[in-house]
Amino acid sequence: MSTQFAPASASALQDAPAARRVDLYAGIHKALRRAMADTLVRLGQLDTADAAEMQRTLGQTEALLALMRSHLRHENDFIHTAIEARRAAGARRTADDHLEHLGSIATLEAEVRTLAGAQPPMRPLLALRLYRHFALFVAENLQHMHIEETANNAALWSLYDDDELNALHDRLVASIPPAEMMEVLHWMGPALAPHELAGLLGDMQRKAPPGAFQAVLDLLRPLIEPGRWVRLAAGLGLAGARTRSAA
Repeated sequence: MSTQFAPASASALQDAPAARRVDLYAGIHKALRRAMADTLVRLGQLDTADAAEMQRTLGQTEALLALMRSHLRHENDFIHTAIEARRAAGARRTADDHLEHLGSIATLEAEVRTLAGAQPPMRPLLALRLYRHFALFVAENLQHMHIEETANNAALWSLYDDDELNALHDRLVASIPPAEMMEVLHWMGPALAPHELAGLLGDMQRKAPPGAFQAVLDLLRPLIEPGRWVRLAAGLGLAGARTRSAA
């Protein structure tokens, strides 16, 4: 399978900042790309003779698959619903993809359980099978995310203004349980560009209770490169904030 990319003109790139719109997909997709890439690498290097490593890696894989299932539900309930409220069948392509992805998630979860319960001689073969199937799942999701970030965003931008999209984003975020949100932020924080992370934390600083915001800082501080964290904290006026040092 080949992938074709449309070249961007210099004038289009120059005009892009002025035309930038609220992007409901950018942050969460960067988080999921990072999580999938990390998990894929860990599955590829898995030592099936090491019980502790097996538990860590398979546990991470199960947690990611659960997060992916939840992500599909959020997109179905909020983003697809918003598109189709103003454009009939406007999210049909990605909605159909989601049904296939749910089947893939269930298959991968079954393979994780099989590997976890297998006898030692069978584990290397089962681990290789899981690794290859997970790689295909990642590949499918990377292409799917690109469609959402282009076609679905184009639909959202044509149907809603930025105030409406921000309100939709806030409703979606409010529906996410705290534990799941912290898991998302674990993957998202280090995956974002500096201006994206500053925007995310600035928004949380304005809207979240102080204790919840501090918990996010404590989560992210060990994950962010020290020089980047200093610049981020200074930009947000957090230079004197209580944060845990990197372990």
